[in-house]
Amino acid sequence: MTSPLGKDLLGLEHLSAEQISLILDTAVPLKAISERTIKKVPTLRGATIVNLFFEASTRTRISFEFAEKRMSADTVNVASAGSSIQKGETLVDTARNLEAMKIDMVVVRHGSSGAARFLAERIESNVINAGDGTHEHPTQGLLDLLTLRDRWGSLAGRRVCICGDVLHSRVARSNIWGLQKLGAEVAVCGPRSLLPRAIAEMGVIVFDRIEAAIEWADALNVLRLQLERMLGGYIPSLREYNRVFGVTSERLGRAPRDILILHPGPMNRGVEIDSDVADGPHSVILDQVTNGVAVRMAVLYLLAGNSPQLAEAAKGGA
Repeated sequence: MTSPLGKDLLGLEHLSAEQISLILDTAVPLKAISERTIKKVPTLRGATIVNLFFEASTRTRISFEFAEKRMSADTVNVASAGSSIQKGETLVDTARNLEAMKIDMVVVRHGSSGAARFLAERIESNVINAGDGTHEHPTQGLLDLLTLRDRWGSLAGRRVCICGDVLHSRVARSNIWGLQKLGAEVAVCGPRSLLPRAIAEMGVIVFDRIEAAIEWADALNVLRLQLERMLGGYIPSLREYNRVFGVTSERLGRAPRDILILHPGPMNRGVEIDSDVADGPHSVILDQVTNGVAVRMAVLYLLAGNSPQLAEAAKGGA
């Protein structure tokens, strides 16, 4: 059966609103599997999935591995450190060698934008983008959408501001595409040095002050400063960034409405977000983690060609 998502999941930019909604709708019943005593269904039994991570990752890799194992797939983890990649083997050579072992899917994270598409065009296995450079991180965007939809019922007409290091963020781009397709208004907020030059062309509102963003928004998705990607002096200091753009309980206390707080992790506590906000009543950060496993289960399930209508029945499998 052909997948309603196509062969691969490379980003949200080219998915339709119907395809995005389908993934979210499929994830909802699959969430129940993680609440059971035996957290496993046989849906992908016999399938082999390779997690190919050229960049360090904890949350995303573990979330994918949980999703794969809960669907009964056989999983193999390949990291660049300690592998043939360190000896000069290319991305395509690595994937083709793995494919020769008769794998079914590849989950790939890579430091270069476009790497997932490059790979998908050269191998027959399904490819899932787990983050490529500063391009997209589609499953993170999907789990953020599911977390907001769980709280609001619908994203249509809601206002979401993405705050922080938008320039280096693949999460920001997936969120912008996904939120807009589901009818939300989207804004960004941060120092101009950390915003892409043509960001307004993506149809977003731009705020220069975090106070203005808080006054406008129904939810803030707070991004960490990606210091490992910064080659120059993008900000004067971490302390100065927190003083001007940090999401604090004092600033949230002046909001005209209750605001949901999201963060893709890992957090720099005391920099882009204060601990009392991250752990406070506005935060849905742990809901994001829970939804991450369900969304990745849904993506695997749909790419394998399973019928969306069977997802409800799948949660009752043994």
